[in-house]
Amino acid sequence: MITQIFTWCVIGIIAYRIMKKHPLKLKVWKVLICVLVGIFSFSINLPPIWETPIKIFILPLGVWILYGFLKRKEGRWQTYKPFAWLGFFANFIFLAAAFLSVPVQHSIYPANELSTYISNVENASIRKIHPSGKEASLDKNYLEKQIHNMTQEKIQGVQWYQEKEIRDEQSTKKNEQFPYQLAGTLSKRGSDLKPIIYIEADGKGLLVSAPQKQLYFRSSESLLKGGE
Repeated sequence: MITQIFTWCVIGIIAYRIMKKHPLKLKVWKVLICVLVGIFSFSINLPPIWETPIKIFILPLGVWILYGFLKRKEGRWQTYKPFAWLGFFANFIFLAAAFLSVPVQHSIYPANELSTYISNVENASIRKIHPSGKEASLDKNYLEKQIHNMTQEKIQGVQWYQEKEIRDEQSTKKNEQFPYQLAGTLSKRGSDLKPIIYIEADGKGLLVSAPQKQLYFRSSESLLKGGE
C-alpha cells in the first residue's frame, strides 16, 4: 500500500512537470484520464522473483485507445500524447518500485517471524473446524507472550500424514492434525497480510498459511485452555 501511494506520487509529479512545460493550460481531469487509460496494456506474466509478481508489458492498449479517440480533433492527440505514454510507462515504474521495496519490506515485515503475522491478540479466539478437536478456549495472555518466543520448525507434511493414518487405524474416530483455527488476530500494521492460522491438536503448534508460503511454529506449552 505504501509503495503504491509513493509510486502514484512520483507519477503525479512527472505529469505535473509535463503540464507546466506545455504551452497550453491543460485541465487536470483530462490529464488524469489519459494517464489512467494509458496504463491499460497487454502483458505477459513471468515467474515471481523474490515473491514479487513479474509482468512484461508489451502492447500499449490504452495508448492505442486514446489515439483512436483523440485523433478525431486536430492537435488533441499531440497535446495529450505525453500523458498517454506516461500511463503506459507507469507500469514499469510500479514494477521497479515493487523491486526496490523488497529489502525494505523484508526488514520491516520479516517473512519468517510470527510477529509479522500476529501482532494484536486483543480479539483473538479459536474456532473448532474439525470434530476431533476438544472443547477448548484460547489462552490469549500466553499467546501474546509467546509471539516472539515460538520457534519456527520445518513442516513435516509426510510425517503428519503417516501419524494421522496410524491414529485413524487405531480408532474409529477421524483425527485432524490442526483441528482449530485462530481467529480475530491482526497482522503487523501496514503489512496488508491476512494469513489463515491453524492450531495443532496439542495446542502447541501454529500453522500459518500466508499468500506465498506456509510456516510452522511451536511453543513449549499449550496455547489452549481445556485442550490437551
